Amino acid sequence: MSDGNFNRNLLPYNSYQSGFRAGKARMKQHALEAFEVTIKKHFSQTLSEEVQKEVFQSYLQELNKNNT
Repeated sequence: MSDGNFNRNLLPYNSYQSGFRAGKARMKQHALEAFEVTIKKHFSQTLSEEVQKEVFQSYLQELNKNNT
């Protein structure tokens, strides 16, 4: 009988964490795609292609910085 102290290596594999990380990565990809489409759709006439790329890179850096 366990006294509450156990080795996690003895527990069966839990696929929840793996699925959670995969879902988180996919949602990040959706966010990047949506942001890129939004920039091109709403700011293609007012911002140059170079500035659009800079804005996208800035967004990507912020997204990675806050990725915890």
